[in-house]
Amino acid sequence: MPHLAELIQLYGVLIVFAIVLVEQFGLPIPAYPILIVAGALSVDADVSWQLVWLAAIGACLICDVFWFRAGRFYGKRILRLLCKISLSPDSCVNQTEDRFRRFGVRSLLVSKFIPGFNTVAAPLSGAIGTRSRQFLLYSVTGAALWSGTGILLGVWFHNSVDGVLDTLSTFGSTALVVVAGLLALFVAFKYAERRRHRSRTAMERIEVGELLALIDSGHDPLIIDARSLSAQQMEAAIPGALVFKACKPEHLMASLDRDRHIVVYCSCPNDVTAAEVARQFVSNGFHRARPLKGGLDAWNGRQPADPEFDPATC
Repeated sequence: MPHLAELIQLYGVLIVFAIVLVEQFGLPIPAYPILIVAGALSVDADVSWQLVWLAAIGACLICDVFWFRAGRFYGKRILRLLCKISLSPDSCVNQTEDRFRRFGVRSLLVSKFIPGFNTVAAPLSGAIGTRSRQFLLYSVTGAALWSGTGILLGVWFHNSVDGVLDTLSTFGSTALVVVAGLLALFVAFKYAERRRHRSRTAMERIEVGELLALIDSGHDPLIIDARSLSAQQMEAAIPGALVFKACKPEHLMASLDRDRHIVVYCSCPNDVTAAEVARQFVSNGFHRARPLKGGLDAWNGRQPADPEFDPATC
Protein backbone atom coordinates (compact mmCIF):
# COMPACT_ATOMS: atom_id res chain seq x y z
CA MET A 1 0.00 0.00 0.00
CA PRO A 2 2.78 2.48 -0.91
CA HIS A 3 0.48 4.85 -2.75
CA LEU A 4 -2.75 4.54 -0.83
CA ALA A 5 -3.80 8.17 -1.31
CA GLU A 6 -3.05 8.04 -5.05
CA LEU A 7 -5.02 4.80 -5.39
CA ILE A 8 -8.08 6.33 -3.76
CA GLN A 9 -7.70 9.48 -5.84
CA LEU A 10 -7.64 7.46 -9.08
CA TYR A 11 -10.30 4.89 -8.24
CA GLY A 12 -12.04 6.53 -5.30
CA VAL A 13 -15.61 6.17 -6.59
CA LEU A 14 -15.14 2.55 -7.65
CA ILE A 15 -13.42 1.64 -4.39
CA VAL A 16 -16.17 3.24 -2.33
CA PHE A 17 -18.87 1.55 -4.38
CA ALA A 18 -17.25 -1.89 -4.12
CA ILE A 19 -16.49 -1.78 -0.40
CA VAL A 20 -19.89 -0.37 0.55
CA LEU A 21 -21.54 -3.02 -1.63
CA VAL A 22 -19.78 -5.99 -0.02
CA GLU A 23 -20.29 -4.57 3.48
CA GLN A 24 -24.02 -4.10 2.90
CA PHE A 25 -24.26 -7.68 1.68
CA GLY A 26 -23.03 -8.76 5.11
CA LEU A 27 -19.27 -9.22 4.81
CA PRO A 28 -17.25 -8.01 7.84
CA ILE A 29 -15.45 -5.29 5.87
CA PRO A 30 -15.88 -1.80 7.39
CA ALA A 31 -16.85 0.74 4.74
CA TYR A 32 -17.17 3.80 6.97
CA PRO A 33 -13.39 4.48 7.16
CA ILE A 34 -13.26 4.53 3.36
CA LEU A 35 -16.04 7.12 3.28
CA ILE A 36 -14.10 9.25 5.78
CA VAL A 37 -10.90 8.96 3.74
CA ALA A 38 -12.76 9.83 0.54
CA GLY A 39 -14.27 12.87 2.25
CA ALA A 40 -10.84 14.03 3.42
CA LEU A 41 -9.34 13.63 -0.05
CA SER A 42 -12.17 15.63 -1.58
CA VAL A 43 -10.82 18.74 0.17
CA ASP A 44 -7.30 18.85 -1.24
CA ALA A 45 -7.25 16.13 -3.91
CA ASP A 46 -9.07 15.45 -7.14
CA VAL A 47 -11.88 13.40 -5.57
CA SER A 48 -15.49 14.41 -6.08
CA TRP A 49 -17.43 14.02 -2.86
CA GLN A 50 -20.66 14.23 -4.85
CA LEU A 51 -19.73 11.19 -6.94
CA VAL A 52 -18.52 9.31 -3.86
CA TRP A 53 -21.80 10.09 -2.11
CA LEU A 54 -23.88 8.90 -5.07
CA ALA A 55 -21.76 5.74 -5.39
CA ALA A 56 -22.29 4.89 -1.72
CA ILE A 57 -26.04 5.53 -1.94
CA GLY A 58 -26.25 3.40 -5.08
CA ALA A 59 -24.39 0.50 -3.47
CA CYS A 60 -26.64 0.67 -0.40
CA LEU A 61 -29.76 0.78 -2.54
CA ILE A 62 -28.70 -2.25 -4.60
CA CYS A 63 -28.20 -4.33 -1.45
CA ASP A 64 -31.30 -3.03 0.30
CA VAL A 65 -33.53 -3.83 -2.68
CA PHE A 66 -31.98 -7.29 -3.00
CA TRP A 67 -32.59 -8.11 0.69
CA PHE A 68 -36.03 -6.50 0.60
CA ARG A 69 -37.10 -8.73 -2.29
CA ALA A 70 -35.54 -11.77 -0.60
CA GLY A 71 -37.53 -11.00 2.54
CA ARG A 72 -40.70 -10.51 0.51
CA PHE A 73 -40.39 -13.91 -1.21
CA TYR A 74 -38.68 -16.04 1.45
CA GLY A 75 -39.86 -14.37 4.67
CA LYS A 76 -38.52 -15.79 7.91
CA ARG A 77 -36.21 -18.22 6.11
CA ILE A 78 -33.96 -15.45 4.81
CA LEU A 79 -33.75 -13.93 8.30
CA ARG A 80 -32.66 -17.25 9.78
CA LEU A 81 -30.05 -17.60 7.05
CA LEU A 82 -28.65 -14.13 7.79
CA CYS A 83 -28.40 -14.92 11.47
CA LYS A 84 -26.64 -18.22 10.78
CA ILE A 85 -23.93 -16.58 8.64
CA SER A 86 -23.62 -13.53 10.88
CA LEU A 87 -20.68 -13.21 13.26
CA SER A 88 -23.00 -11.75 15.86
CA PRO A 89 -24.63 -13.95 18.52
CA ASP A 90 -27.51 -16.10 17.29
CA SER A 91 -30.08 -13.94 19.08
CA CYS A 92 -29.28 -10.99 16.78
CA VAL A 93 -32.34 -11.41 14.58
CA ASN A 94 -34.73 -11.73 17.51
CA GLN A 95 -33.37 -8.53 19.09
CA THR A 96 -33.42 -6.50 15.89
CA GLU A 97 -36.92 -7.71 15.07
CA ASP A 98 -38.09 -6.14 18.32
CA ARG A 99 -36.38 -2.88 17.45
CA PHE A 100 -37.96 -2.88 14.00
CA ARG A 101 -41.36 -3.63 15.48
CA ARG A 102 -41.00 -0.64 17.81
CA PHE A 103 -40.07 1.92 15.13
CA GLY A 104 -41.37 0.34 11.93
CA VAL A 105 -39.98 1.21 8.51
CA ARG A 106 -38.68 4.51 9.93
CA SER A 107 -35.89 2.51 11.56
CA LEU A 108 -34.29 2.32 8.10
CA LEU A 109 -33.23 5.93 8.62
CA VAL A 110 -30.74 4.89 11.29
CA SER A 111 -30.29 1.15 10.71
CA LYS A 112 -26.95 1.55 8.92
CA PHE A 113 -25.48 3.24 11.96
CA ILE A 114 -26.28 0.23 14.18
CA PRO A 115 -24.11 -2.89 13.73
CA GLY A 116 -26.24 -5.99 13.21
CA PHE A 117 -29.46 -4.05 12.78
CA ASN A 118 -28.61 -3.11 9.20
CA THR A 119 -28.24 -6.77 8.23
CA VAL A 120 -31.88 -7.65 8.88
CA ALA A 121 -33.73 -4.32 8.52
CA ALA A 122 -34.23 -4.59 4.75
CA PRO A 123 -35.29 -8.27 4.57
CA LEU A 124 -37.54 -7.79 7.59
CA SER A 125 -39.22 -4.87 5.81
CA GLY A 126 -40.04 -7.19 2.93
CA ALA A 127 -41.10 -10.07 5.17
CA ILE A 128 -43.73 -8.03 7.02
CA GLY A 129 -45.18 -6.59 3.80
CA THR A 130 -43.87 -3.01 3.76
CA ARG A 131 -44.92 -1.18 0.58
CA SER A 132 -42.13 -0.88 -1.99
CA ARG A 133 -42.47 2.87 -2.43
CA GLN A 134 -42.33 3.50 1.30
CA PHE A 135 -39.34 1.19 1.66
CA LEU A 136 -37.41 2.94 -1.12
CA LEU A 137 -38.07 6.36 0.38
CA TYR A 138 -36.67 5.44 3.80
CA SER A 139 -33.90 3.26 2.36
CA VAL A 140 -32.51 6.02 0.12
CA THR A 141 -32.82 8.63 2.87
CA GLY A 142 -31.07 6.37 5.39
CA ALA A 143 -28.27 5.57 2.94
CA ALA A 144 -27.81 9.28 2.19
CA LEU A 145 -27.59 10.12 5.90
CA TRP A 146 -25.16 7.31 6.66
CA SER A 147 -22.77 7.88 3.77
CA GLY A 148 -23.09 11.67 3.92
CA THR A 149 -22.13 11.67 7.60
CA GLY A 150 -18.98 9.65 6.86
CA ILE A 151 -17.95 11.96 4.04
CA LEU A 152 -18.65 15.03 6.16
CA LEU A 153 -16.48 13.68 8.99
CA GLY A 154 -13.65 13.27 6.48
CA VAL A 155 -14.06 16.85 5.33
CA TRP A 156 -14.05 18.21 8.88
CA PHE A 157 -10.99 16.23 9.98
CA HIS A 158 -9.16 16.12 6.65
CA ASN A 159 -5.89 17.32 8.15
CA SER A 160 -5.78 14.43 10.61
CA VAL A 161 -6.85 11.91 7.97
CA ASP A 162 -4.20 13.15 5.55
CA GLY A 163 -1.57 12.66 8.25
CA VAL A 164 -2.67 9.07 8.83
CA LEU A 165 -2.58 8.36 5.07
CA ASP A 166 0.90 9.84 4.77
CA THR A 167 2.08 7.63 7.63
CA LEU A 168 0.56 4.52 6.09
CA SER A 169 2.06 5.28 2.70
CA THR A 170 5.57 5.29 4.21
CA PHE A 171 5.04 1.76 5.57
CA GLY A 172 4.57 0.23 2.14
CA SER A 173 3.33 -3.37 2.25
CA THR A 174 3.60 -3.38 6.05
CA ALA A 175 0.48 -1.21 6.23
CA LEU A 176 -1.49 -3.82 4.28
CA VAL A 177 -0.36 -6.53 6.69
CA VAL A 178 -1.40 -4.38 9.67
CA VAL A 179 -4.84 -3.68 8.19
CA ALA A 180 -5.36 -7.36 7.33
CA GLY A 181 -4.25 -8.34 10.83
CA LEU A 182 -6.71 -5.93 12.45
CA LEU A 183 -9.52 -7.30 10.29
CA ALA A 184 -8.56 -10.86 11.25
CA LEU A 185 -8.58 -9.89 14.93
CA PHE A 186 -12.03 -8.37 14.53
CA VAL A 187 -13.40 -11.53 12.89
CA ALA A 188 -11.78 -13.71 15.57
CA PHE A 189 -13.26 -11.56 18.35
CA LYS A 190 -16.78 -11.77 16.89
CA TYR A 191 -16.42 -15.53 16.41
CA ALA A 192 -15.28 -15.98 20.01
CA GLU A 193 -18.17 -13.80 21.18
CA ARG A 194 -20.61 -16.03 19.33
CA ARG A 195 -19.07 -19.17 20.82
CA ARG A 196 -19.26 -17.72 24.35
CA HIS A 197 -22.90 -16.82 23.81
CA ARG A 198 -23.70 -20.35 22.67
CA SER A 199 -21.95 -21.86 25.69
CA ARG A 200 -24.03 -19.68 28.04
CA THR A 201 -27.24 -21.08 26.53
CA ALA A 202 -26.15 -24.71 26.46
CA MET A 203 -28.80 -26.85 28.15
CA GLU A 204 -30.84 -30.00 27.53
CA ARG A 205 -33.45 -29.67 24.77
CA ILE A 206 -36.79 -31.47 24.50
CA GLU A 207 -37.65 -33.16 21.20
CA VAL A 208 -40.99 -32.57 19.47
CA GLY A 209 -41.85 -36.24 19.86
CA GLU A 210 -41.28 -36.05 23.61
CA LEU A 211 -43.45 -32.92 23.82
CA LEU A 212 -46.27 -34.66 21.96
CA ALA A 213 -45.94 -37.64 24.30
CA LEU A 214 -46.31 -35.33 27.33
CA ILE A 215 -49.45 -33.83 25.80
CA ASP A 216 -50.95 -37.23 24.95
CA SER A 217 -50.25 -38.61 28.43
CA GLY A 218 -52.10 -35.74 30.10
CA HIS A 219 -49.11 -33.96 31.71
CA ASP A 220 -50.42 -30.65 30.36
CA PRO A 221 -47.04 -29.01 29.58
CA LEU A 222 -47.06 -25.22 29.37
CA ILE A 223 -45.79 -24.15 25.95
CA ILE A 224 -44.27 -20.68 25.83
CA ASP A 225 -43.70 -18.66 22.67
CA ALA A 226 -40.46 -16.68 23.13
CA ARG A 227 -40.37 -15.20 19.61
CA SER A 228 -40.30 -11.51 18.82
CA LEU A 229 -43.56 -9.76 17.99
CA SER A 230 -42.53 -9.47 14.34
CA ALA A 231 -41.85 -13.20 14.15
CA GLN A 232 -45.27 -13.90 15.65
CA GLN A 233 -46.79 -11.75 12.93
CA MET A 234 -45.11 -13.77 10.19
CA GLU A 235 -45.77 -17.32 11.44
CA ALA A 236 -48.62 -18.84 13.43
CA ALA A 237 -47.81 -20.00 16.94
CA ILE A 238 -48.07 -23.51 18.39
CA PRO A 239 -51.72 -24.00 19.43
CA GLY A 240 -52.24 -23.08 23.07
CA ALA A 241 -48.85 -21.41 23.45
CA LEU A 242 -48.47 -18.55 25.90
CA VAL A 243 -46.69 -15.45 24.58
CA PHE A 244 -43.77 -14.83 26.93
CA LYS A 245 -43.63 -11.09 26.24
CA ALA A 246 -47.35 -10.59 26.84
CA CYS A 247 -46.73 -9.92 30.54
CA LYS A 248 -43.89 -9.47 33.01
CA PRO A 249 -41.93 -12.70 33.60
CA GLU A 250 -42.16 -12.40 37.38
CA HIS A 251 -45.98 -12.17 37.19
CA LEU A 252 -46.12 -15.20 34.94
CA MET A 253 -43.81 -17.32 37.11
CA ALA A 254 -45.64 -16.41 40.30
CA SER A 255 -48.83 -17.93 38.90
CA LEU A 256 -47.36 -21.28 37.83
CA ASP A 257 -46.69 -24.60 39.53
CA ARG A 258 -42.91 -25.10 39.73
CA ASP A 259 -43.28 -28.83 39.10
CA ARG A 260 -45.06 -28.29 35.80
CA HIS A 261 -43.37 -29.09 32.49
CA ILE A 262 -42.38 -25.84 30.76
CA VAL A 263 -41.46 -25.97 27.06
CA VAL A 264 -40.11 -22.80 25.46
CA TYR A 265 -39.72 -22.37 21.73
CA CYS A 266 -38.49 -19.69 19.30
CA SER A 267 -37.62 -19.49 15.61
CA CYS A 268 -34.00 -18.37 15.82
CA PRO A 269 -30.93 -20.51 15.02
CA ASN A 270 -29.80 -22.94 17.71
CA ASP A 271 -32.90 -22.19 19.83
CA VAL A 272 -30.90 -19.43 21.53
CA THR A 273 -33.81 -17.22 22.63
CA ALA A 274 -35.78 -20.22 23.87
CA ALA A 275 -32.75 -21.42 25.84
CA GLU A 276 -32.32 -17.98 27.43
CA VAL A 277 -35.98 -17.90 28.53
CA ALA A 278 -35.86 -21.52 29.74
CA ARG A 279 -32.79 -20.68 31.80
CA GLN A 280 -34.74 -17.87 33.46
CA PHE A 281 -37.40 -20.39 34.49
CA VAL A 282 -34.81 -22.87 35.78
CA SER A 283 -33.11 -20.18 37.85
CA ASN A 284 -36.52 -19.45 39.43
CA GLY A 285 -37.12 -23.04 40.50
CA PHE A 286 -38.85 -24.51 37.42
CA HIS A 287 -36.61 -27.58 37.16
CA ARG A 288 -38.68 -29.04 34.29
CA ALA A 289 -38.26 -26.05 31.96
CA ARG A 290 -36.57 -26.87 28.66
CA PRO A 291 -36.24 -25.28 25.20
CA LEU A 292 -37.82 -27.07 22.25
CA LYS A 293 -35.14 -28.48 19.97
CA GLY A 294 -35.54 -27.05 16.48
CA GLY A 295 -38.12 -24.53 17.62
CA LEU A 296 -41.17 -23.71 15.55
CA ASP A 297 -39.68 -25.30 12.43
CA ALA A 298 -39.41 -28.66 14.18
CA TRP A 299 -43.00 -28.40 15.40
CA ASN A 300 -44.35 -27.46 11.97
CA GLY A 301 -42.42 -30.35 10.46
CA ARG A 302 -44.38 -32.79 12.62
CA GLN A 303 -47.74 -31.12 12.92
CA PRO A 304 -49.17 -28.29 10.75
CA ALA A 305 -49.83 -24.99 12.50
CA ASP A 306 -53.46 -24.00 12.99
CA PRO A 307 -54.07 -20.88 10.83
CA GLU A 308 -56.99 -19.87 13.01
CA PHE A 309 -55.04 -20.03 16.26
CA ASP A 310 -54.50 -16.90 18.33
CA PRO A 311 -51.65 -17.16 20.88
CA ALA A 312 -52.68 -17.08 24.51
CA THR A 313 -51.84 -14.12 26.69
CA CYS A 314 -51.48 -13.57 30.39
